[in-house]
Amino acid sequence: MKSKWWIIGLCIALLLAVISPIASQFPDGLDRFAEDNNFVDKAVEPAFSMIPDYSFPGIASEATATIIAGVLGTLILFGLVFGLASLLKTKNEA
Repeated sequence: MKSKWWIIGLCIALLLAVISPIASQFPDGLDRFAEDNNFVDKAVEPAFSMIPDYSFPGIASEATATIIAGVLGTLILFGLVFGLASLLKTKNEA
């Protein structure tokens, strides 16, 4: 069980990605602070964004697009971290 901790972590992350559309629709702390202090319009868009605003072209349902974006982002990040951990583990064993 100790060596399979990542399966539990991945399942929890995927579950959170699926239930994310039921989260509060109010802005998070940083967005709220920017709105309250009248400088939200000075925000600059990022130079690169894989999934801007958690939406996909062609998907009409905002909740479905958010779920897909969350699951895809979770799997991409998990794959990168798991691959890096595997490389470092192999390097340390040698």
